[in-house]
Amino acid sequence: MAKSGLGQEPQSTAAATVLKRAVELDSESRYPQALVCYQEGIDLLLQVLKGTKDNTKRCNLREKISKYMDRAENIKKYLEQEKEDGKYHKQIKIEENATGFSYESLFREYLNETVTEVWIEDPYIRHTHQLYNFLRFCEMLIKRPCKVKTIHLLTSLDEGTEQVQQSRGLQEIEESLRSHGVLLEVQYSSSIHDREIRFNNGWMIKIGRGLDYFKKPQIQVTFLPRILMSTNYNRGRIPPKE
Repeated sequence: MAKSGLGQEPQSTAAATVLKRAVELDSESRYPQALVCYQEGIDLLLQVLKGTKDNTKRCNLREKISKYMDRAENIKKYLEQEKEDGKYHKQIKIEENATGFSYESLFREYLNETVTEVWIEDPYIRHTHQLYNFLRFCEMLIKRPCKVKTIHLLTSLDEGTEQVQQSRGLQEIEESLRSHGVLLEVQYSSSIHDREIRFNNGWMIKIGRGLDYFKKPQIQVTFLPRILMSTNYNRGRIPPKE
């Protein structure tokens, strides 16, 4: 395992800090997080290398960069093998009031051009903000590099006064997706409890609170198209691909 051991030059302080953390994570077998830190630290070292004129220092930097790159590559291969063997497990805990956890940031690494079919099981795609969350998730799925053609949604039917709104909202999303060549199949179940998302490239994601992990909007809206139009959507229509 590589050691951080960088000099104390001011311009390399950031790199030293990140790479020290990478080594700590590596020693704790927290390989996904370690890989991210190694990659970030290597990028910082490359920037230091560009600004270094002294040949001896440049030689030392190249040696350090090479060692960190070798370790990062080994971790990357290990993680890829774990994924192929179906042993890869990653857990993300979203704290109260946390930011930076958009659908794209959470699911991007599992989406590629091989994804053509998606299954979503979430009992709470009922209320306006939940329908809007589902719309945002669908919008992410039809962006490049994905080639999604079919989305299966299994949810529960609202038995209260919002049943009409739920049906109308899902119908509008279905029509919008159809205009993009994507089929949305909706099924209802009164016994569904678990929440999960499956992609046909083999990935399965268990989501504790389903798609509804964002804070509920302060303003209550009772008509789905209105909230969609307020965010530059046209009656729930998903913007066309560029």
